[in-house]
Amino acid sequence: MDTSFDVLNNDCPSRVVLQRIGDKWAPLVFQALKGGPVRFSRVRSTIQGVTPKVLTQTLRTLERDGLVRRTVFAQVPPRVDYELTPLGLTLLEPLDAVRAWAEANAAHILDARDDYDDRQSS
Repeated sequence: MDTSFDVLNNDCPSRVVLQRIGDKWAPLVFQALKGGPVRFSRVRSTIQGVTPKVLTQTLRTLERDGLVRRTVFAQVPPRVDYELTPLGLTLLEPLDAVRAWAEANAAHILDARDDYDDRQSS
């Protein structure tokens, strides 16, 4: 049996992709960039709680993966814009579906957590 695309296998190429889009900040970066090119400072102010270092790392990783494009403009002060690539744009629909599911089910999950914590403390 060919296991090259078995996500449960350590060597599966799709596993890296799933880890990337399942990263804590990557889906939020996609939301921040879905309207078109945005400056770093705007991405940072849009995504509450992310540090500049972590945001820079996330953007670089997404750029390396071909999901985000970084454009530097030769001006003073330097201007850098980030935008989703055509490949990155194809992820918007699935990520929006996951976001919608999370919004629809957040209350149920929080209730389940409370129930679990109550059972554990008894």
